[in-house]
Amino acid sequence: MSQVGAPRGRTCSRSPRSRTLRSVATLSSAVLALAVLAGCSSGDGADETPAAAQDNAPAARDQVADGGTLRWAVDALPTTLNAFQADADGATGRIAGAVLPSLYTLDGRGRPQINPDYLESAEVVETEPKQVVLYKLNQQAVWSDGREIGAPDFVAQWRALSGRDTAYWTARNAGYERIEKIERGKNDLEVRVTFGKPYADWRSLFTPLYPKQVMGSPNAFNDGARTALKATAGPFLLKTVDRKSGDITLTRNPRWWGQTAKLDSIVLKAVPRADRAAALAAGKLDLAEIDRSVADRIALAVRDARAGRNGGQALTHGPGAGITPAAALRSWALAHGTDEEKAAEVKAAREKNQQAVARYATEQDALARFVVRKSLEPAYTQLSLNGESGALADERVRRAVARAINRQELAETVLKPLGLPAKPPGSHLALAGQAAYADSSDALGDQDTKEARALLADAGWVPGGALKKPAGAKAGSTATKTEKTEKGAKPEKAGEEGKEGEEKAAVKPAKKKEGDTASDDGLYIVGDDKPGARPAAPLIGAGGPENGTNVLAPAPGAALQSAALLRQAEALDTGTGTATGTGTRTGAAAAAAAKAQARSEAKGVAGAYAPRGSAAPAVADAAAQALGKDGKALSLRFVLPSGPGSESLRAVGDRIVRMLDAVGIRTAVTKVSDESFFKDHIASGDYDLALYSWPASAFPATDARPIFAKPEPASDGSLLVEQNYARVGTDRIDQLFDQAVGTLDEEEARDLVRQADARIWAAAGSIPLYQRPQLVAAKGDVVNAGAWGMAAPRYQDIGYKKPTTAQGPERNTRK
Repeated sequence: MSQVGAPRGRTCSRSPRSRTLRSVATLSSAVLALAVLAGCSSGDGADETPAAAQDNAPAARDQVADGGTLRWAVDALPTTLNAFQADADGATGRIAGAVLPSLYTLDGRGRPQINPDYLESAEVVETEPKQVVLYKLNQQAVWSDGREIGAPDFVAQWRALSGRDTAYWTARNAGYERIEKIERGKNDLEVRVTFGKPYADWRSLFTPLYPKQVMGSPNAFNDGARTALKATAGPFLLKTVDRKSGDITLTRNPRWWGQTAKLDSIVLKAVPRADRAAALAAGKLDLAEIDRSVADRIALAVRDARAGRNGGQALTHGPGAGITPAAALRSWALAHGTDEEKAAEVKAAREKNQQAVARYATEQDALARFVVRKSLEPAYTQLSLNGESGALADERVRRAVARAINRQELAETVLKPLGLPAKPPGSHLALAGQAAYADSSDALGDQDTKEARALLADAGWVPGGALKKPAGAKAGSTATKTEKTEKGAKPEKAGEEGKEGEEKAAVKPAKKKEGDTASDDGLYIVGDDKPGARPAAPLIGAGGPENGTNVLAPAPGAALQSAALLRQAEALDTGTGTATGTGTRTGAAAAAAAKAQARSEAKGVAGAYAPRGSAAPAVADAAAQALGKDGKALSLRFVLPSGPGSESLRAVGDRIVRMLDAVGIRTAVTKVSDESFFKDHIASGDYDLALYSWPASAFPATDARPIFAKPEPASDGSLLVEQNYARVGTDRIDQLFDQAVGTLDEEEARDLVRQADARIWAAAGSIPLYQRPQLVAAKGDVVNAGAWGMAAPRYQDIGYKKPTTAQGPERNTRK
């Protein structure tokens, strides 16, 4: 279990010239055969299709009506309109996509495609002596003030994001710091970008592209672009930001040179996810991402409507549906009884319940007008294993945890009830369908209880080990203390609860803060319950923040440093184990497993008959059965959010607890508030196990490096971890990322990314569990909008389907 007082990793970048921080969503590697680490995998992902298709009601533009307003839910109004600032969020990205140039957009397989609205072409025209990219701009492309988009805008953005001028408060500069110069080409429509160092992900640059009025000075960048944009160049314009009503209005851009937007306007409405069912039913929204519970309500509403239910019929679900006739009769009797005080109390409760039933029925009638569009979100939920200290600093223990987890079962539990494909991700760095995808999970291996136990035994964690003292030492002896000191660990009292194992020699222990201990509220320790008393694991799906609020948006402006990342969130060294390889039990492991089996058989089988007069078998002490080592029990602190929308994560966590219990790993589950889950626990390293999510990227060599970069010790004894909250990494992984981002051979870059992924699997700091479900409620006549999967929305095509008859679907014409 992680010590609260242990040195915590800092999330600042190791170099101000190479920052690129991705926003989180809720986060989650051993000697291997050379062939595996060389990039061999179970399949070539280049030809794989996405795990799930888009579901956005595609319609040809001539089938889409002209005009109307779409009211689209966002979690909250953005605090900034500058996508390159640290507190940019999903709403910032949505606005930027509609009103600013995107030189490249993502297709249905998550691959960057040139955007002809802004570019005629973009290509590497020179590689020696320097890489030169030549952009040829669409000659009609202009800003909303009438000025042509050109080289001055590229230069201003490069200077702002290069990291050379610290007056710019930027959230990322990856790639921009490699640019040596930008100049005008043969004419105003050509821009030549020369790189000082080769950059494979050059297509990630200049999207979104801001006008020079925004990027030209630190004041305009830092402050001006937070609340207004002086010029835009997309199919829509930013008309108003009304923070009182919580609305942002986008209107058609009269200077737009591309295909005219079908809608008159888009209104982004700030509606928390918990309130979206009521907002949809009240007719305040036309399109909204929703959680599993709202999707179920819509499905029931559609079913009831098709069955011909009218307003007078009672619903078989919702408030009051579970009241039995006997309970109803008792309630009526109490309401009409002689005890006037009790009768008044019961009457008030009955009236409140009747109002809830009526309100629910009215909402269900309205929700029947919506459909649920579903796909898989371009993000995956992972189990993160904090390898900074304690038992998980040993790679054998991390691998044992990973081998105990049945990823397929967890994926099916979340996705199968939704009718979505339930294949666990095989890569940390790409999703199925993307060019860099390949299933490298064989580098770690599938679920195998026996191998998990063998790895634990090889690491010294054996039944009864919590009661044993280190060999050749007496409790509290000078020899024991000296041995610990020589290993760089702070002397500890034997058996002390909540303490970690030895600290890494390179990391200086920090003083434990007083009172920095978790509350017992919500604490559940596996093994403390009575046999057979555990409830069945709840059915789960895509609830609450599992549909968006726990994943930091994959916007370019993610977090720059610790403080910035923490605002976003309110939305290692490889161990030195001696295992000989995945799937191969060492001699020590086999011997330990055999001894454990012999001890188990000697104790007899529960329920077996014994001769009359035989003494009852002694019940083994819990401490003797628990896995332990040198007098310490093996217990991992599993931190989960406690908010009302986190049921899905907690239910997944419950199943993981049971899987770990099966191999003898005790788990202390601590529930914390949603507000503190990320900033106070994940980012600070105050956890052993945690569930959170990462977005996928079309440019993994750039965007994934800070997530898996090897932590580096700082002068104050802490770790610089960037976004590697598992604190597990290797020099070789870093080298592979650097090589991938520095080669202009695309196939070589993909192969290097796959090699890096195999080593990330082998390090076992992050275990991808399932691709997250994407559920969107939409009015039945809304087309070209919904669950886009990995693709980017094409805003000018969104609209309402033309009515087929005079009595067809009526367009929403509210402005």
